[in-house]
Amino acid sequence: MAIRISADKSGKSKISFVLPESVPTGPVSVVGTFNDWRPGAHRLVKRSNGTRSISVTVPKGSEVRFRYLGSEGAWFDDPDAHEVGPEGGVLRV
Repeated sequence: MAIRISADKSGKSKISFVLPESVPTGPVSVVGTFNDWRPGAHRLVKRSNGTRSISVTVPKGSEVRFRYLGSEGAWFDDPDAHEVGPEGGVLRV
């Protein structure tokens, strides 16, 4: 798993959520405060390098909470988050 954060000059931060292509199996989406916790709104897409990823843009300085939602309703967290608590991962961007 990997999370990449980059900032631009307009005051926005881009967060890229990256998972291996086959772990876990089936479709995965990232769900969090940036999409009002809507399942399926940000589904990870298969890349040619053997990963799946999706990027979201948020205001710089935001605190973002998120979790991954896998097939059959399986929720899981990303250990690369700044913190992981009962409400999922936390990123400060």
